Amino acid sequence: MALNPKTAPPPGRSHLTSSSTSSDMTKPTPRPGILDIAAYVPGKEHAPGVERVFKLSSNETPLGPSPKAIEAFKQSAGHLELYPDGQATALREAIAEVHGLNMANILCGNGSDELLGLLCHVYLGPGDEGIITEHGFLVYKIQIMGAGATPVVVKERDCTVDVDAILAAVTEKTKIVFIANPGNPTGTYVPVSEIRRLQAGLPAHVILVLDAAYAEYVRRNDYEAGIELVSGNRNVVMTRTFSKVYGLAALRIGWLYAPAEIVDAMNRVRGPFNLNAPAIAAGAAAIRDQAFVETAVTHNRLWLEKVTDALAEIGLDVTPSVTNFVLIHFPDVDGKRATEADAFLTSRGYILRAVRGYGFANSLRMTIGSDEANLGVINALREFMGRCG
Repeated sequence: MALNPKTAPPPGRSHLTSSSTSSDMTKPTPRPGILDIAAYVPGKEHAPGVERVFKLSSNETPLGPSPKAIEAFKQSAGHLELYPDGQATALREAIAEVHGLNMANILCGNGSDELLGLLCHVYLGPGDEGIITEHGFLVYKIQIMGAGATPVVVKERDCTVDVDAILAAVTEKTKIVFIANPGNPTGTYVPVSEIRRLQAGLPAHVILVLDAAYAEYVRRNDYEAGIELVSGNRNVVMTRTFSKVYGLAALRIGWLYAPAEIVDAMNRVRGPFNLNAPAIAAGAAAIRDQAFVETAVTHNRLWLEKVTDALAEIGLDVTPSVTNFVLIHFPDVDGKRATEADAFLTSRGYILRAVRGYGFANSLRMTIGSDEANLGVINALREFMGRCG
C-alpha cells in the first residue's frame, strides 16, 4: 500500500516505530547538564510601596559615568545606522594607552561575562574540570557547566581564596581556574605573591583567569590586577570591566588581557559585532578620564572606612574590604538575622544584596553609595539592631 505523501519519510530516512519513540523526541531538548544549571539571579531593584529607593545591591558607582563618556555616547547616536567596528579599535587603543599594554593582546566583549563564557566555550568540554572557590562569582560555575564541563568548588579561608586548597584540587582533568581578585561578595584580596605561587604551581596547560573587576578600587602595595603575570606567562588571563568604577554598567563593556594565542582562539568564535558603537565610544572616553576615576575612588575610600567603622559600632561584623562594597554579617538571633534586616531596610527604601547563593545565608552585601544613601543605611541598621529581638 502506498504511503500518504504527507506522512512519508524524507528520502533516505525510515519511519520511527512506536518502540523507538521516546518522550525526549517529542520536543526540542537541551543537551545534558543544561537544565541542571541554576540561572543567575541579580540583586533586586525595587521596594514596593516606597517612594524613594536607594539601590545598593549591584556595586554601581554613585558618581555615575564621566561627563566625557556621556558626551561620546551622545555623539555616537548620530550614526546608529552603521555597524560598529568589529575590532573595537578605538576602545582597545584607549585601554592600551592608559595601561601601557600591547593592543594585540586586548579583547573586548559585551561585559566581562561574555569573555568568561567565551573562555569556557573555547577551552572546556565534557570530561574537563574548572576550579572555582566557594564564594566566587556565580557566573563561573554557570559558564563551566554551560560548556559541558564539571565545576570543582574549593573552600576559602576566612572569606579569602586559599591557594593551597586550589592547588590540591588540580587533577589531570583541570583546564581552567577562576579567581576573583578582589573577591565578590567578600571584598577580600589575594596578595600578588600568593597569585604568583598559584600560577607557578599549575600545569602549563591550565589557564589561570584573574577576574579583576574591582581592581581600580584597591589601594594596597601587595596587590596586582594581573597585567605582569599575563605578560610573563602563556596561561594567564586577566579580565576587567567598565561596569564598576567607570559607571557604564548599562552599556555592558568588558575587556581582557591575554597571550596572543588565547586572544586568537577567542576571536574565532566571538560574535563579529559583540560590542556596540556607543559603548566603544563611551568606554574609550571613560578610561581616558582618569581624573574622574580618581574622584570616584576617593569617594569610595572615604565612605568604605566610615561605613565599616559605623557598622562595627552598631555591633555588626563586617568582612574587611578593598572594594566598593562591604559584606555585613548578622547575629544568629531571632529578629536580628539577615532576612529580617533585608526586609526592614527594603521597607525604608534601602536595597542591599542577599548573598545566600554565595554561601552567606546570614549576610547582606552593601554597595558604597552616595553620602545620603550610606548615612541612611547606617541609621536604619542602628534602628534595626536597637529593636527588641
